[in-house]
Amino acid sequence: MRIILFTGKGGVGKTTAAAGTAALAASRGLRTLVMSTDPAHSLADAFGVAIGSEPTPVSGSLHVQQVDAQRRFEESWAEIQRYLLSVLEAAGVDAITAEELTVLPGAEEVLALLELRRHVVSGEWDVVVVDCAPTAETLRLLALPEALGWYMDRLFPVQRRIVRALKPVLNKAAGVPMPHEAVFDAVERLHQDLEQVKEILTGKQTSVRLVLTPEQVVVAEARRSLTTLSLYGYLVDGVIANRVFPSGGADEWRAGWVAAQGEVLTEVEQSFSGLPVWRSAYRTSEPVGVDELRAFAAAAYRDDDPLATPTGEPPVTVRRTGEGAVLRLALPFAEKGDVDLGRHGDELVVTVGSYRRVFVLPSALRQQRVVGARLEAGALTVRFAPAEGNER
Repeated sequence: MRIILFTGKGGVGKTTAAAGTAALAASRGLRTLVMSTDPAHSLADAFGVAIGSEPTPVSGSLHVQQVDAQRRFEESWAEIQRYLLSVLEAAGVDAITAEELTVLPGAEEVLALLELRRHVVSGEWDVVVVDCAPTAETLRLLALPEALGWYMDRLFPVQRRIVRALKPVLNKAAGVPMPHEAVFDAVERLHQDLEQVKEILTGKQTSVRLVLTPEQVVVAEARRSLTTLSLYGYLVDGVIANRVFPSGGADEWRAGWVAAQGEVLTEVEQSFSGLPVWRSAYRTSEPVGVDELRAFAAAAYRDDDPLATPTGEPPVTVRRTGEGAVLRLALPFAEKGDVDLGRHGDELVVTVGSYRRVFVLPSALRQQRVVGARLEAGALTVRFAPAEGNER
């Protein structure tokens, strides 16, 4: 199975790129699903057809889905929501307000990830294409499985034991219902599902593609996105530069745009060196419908295979050395002043700007000490050596 996620700044054409890639895959006879984690749900507009909450056949082996977040929310969050409602009711909150307060912020994006997991494990598809939300929302979303995993591994078992032991006392003293085992089980199921989502998204069959337009502000955001996606272990396998003005013609206004975009595109090629940069010309009309979307994608990818398995080095690698080991984390475009590194027991904490990742060190590194770290050539390398007394 091949899984490709598309993201980029709002309005750059990521939905068109995702839909076009899916249409191109389906034209090969591959069972293809394109789905959206973007609450705006623009896929129906791109294909020009009505789309349901389950995979809807559009053409041949191509299916499209707009996730019914409310229904999936009720299925995945029902037990937890019932408990929260009982707490708010005990606190005197009216029923309508209580129901609004128990809706999980970002639920649509989270449940879309769970829907992606469902389709991947079903084995029904050869290709799954995901039209992600604009960059900032996507980055927060992709950080969620690991962040929840840290909480579940460190704090959740302790809280569960405390509540189980003190539940009779707390019920009487506080007058507020304590969570039942079913609530904890529901949270644990959610955690396990998101853990599997993380495995899927960081697997060898999955990659992310950045969509941009030749504008300085957009390219700057794409650079930051590549840094953050690498921080969380997601592999970016290409960039689509959309709405590129074709050269030629004597029109002074268009010639100005061609020159300006040319400078930015040169910068894009240099910035994303090592990654293919596919260009899509500015069209006279917006591509709508399967045929136009497929033509859009075919023109952008040209002779390249849009479904080729990524061959780049994983963002995170660990290599043994004669002195110990080296952990390498790709952080393209990161500046030394933006990166902070800390060690807390079995965890390595890396902060880049406003984003932080907590690495649970593999067993081979837990007994070793950090003896050095360096940021150079777009990567952070952390050197480990045996702790004193553990040298062989």
